[in-house]
Amino acid sequence: MTAPSHTARAHSFNAAAAQYAANRPSYPPALFDAVEDLAGRPLTGSRVVDVGAGTGIATALLHARGADVLAVEPGDGMATQFRRTHPDIPIVRGNGNTLPLADDSADFLTYAQAWHWTDPNLAIPEAVRVLRPGGALALWWNTDALDVPWLAEAAERIGRHFEVNIHEEKRNVNARAVDPADRLDFTRREVRWSRRIPVDTHIANIASHSTFLVGDEEESAAFLAEERAHLMRAFPDGIVEEVYDVILLLATA
Repeated sequence: MTAPSHTARAHSFNAAAAQYAANRPSYPPALFDAVEDLAGRPLTGSRVVDVGAGTGIATALLHARGADVLAVEPGDGMATQFRRTHPDIPIVRGNGNTLPLADDSADFLTYAQAWHWTDPNLAIPEAVRVLRPGGALALWWNTDALDVPWLAEAAERIGRHFEVNIHEEKRNVNARAVDPADRLDFTRREVRWSRRIPVDTHIANIASHSTFLVGDEEESAAFLAEERAHLMRAFPDGIVEEVYDVILLLATA
């Protein structure tokens, strides 16, 4: 069977936007502290463009931090969900490869769980164009804390199902931000946090990832049902603590 294309995976979220908004994890305040520390400037009062904003999980937190935020989102379903949830935050349609923004117009460009959907050969020059001198490009991903035994075991099961090495993918996150023309030099920071949620929320979170959204529905449903049964045996009270390492990569223009 041919693997789903990168484009198909990128567009898969539009049909699952409500599920994404309801079940995906947020981000801790310490992440935004780290963004400010590495950038050497506050988010409060800064012009921030959140690219690939999705349903607005990160955008809303940036707004609450006091930033003047504009969301950029390419997907119909995600943008509709964003407007429904965050009617007071402006959003425009576009993507990181061709930003619908003027030169030198942003203090921060942020990509929460979104940079890997861009082409760095296009997105990095666009970031350099749009950022004001001294502005920052901040990329981050929630990644499972694989030193937590139950999460490591779950990652192994998912890895076997999709024939991927999730441990190796986490180690190689830095490669996602390599600038082919050496215009930007990224610094890495990790922030650990956790959330306690019902098993069913955890399963719905997993199911909202593109690898499941584009997969065979029956196979995905069977795997997720088996995973739920496994977790209910391990956590009979029906509550799990998801532990995340947010990997932050930041470069200043």
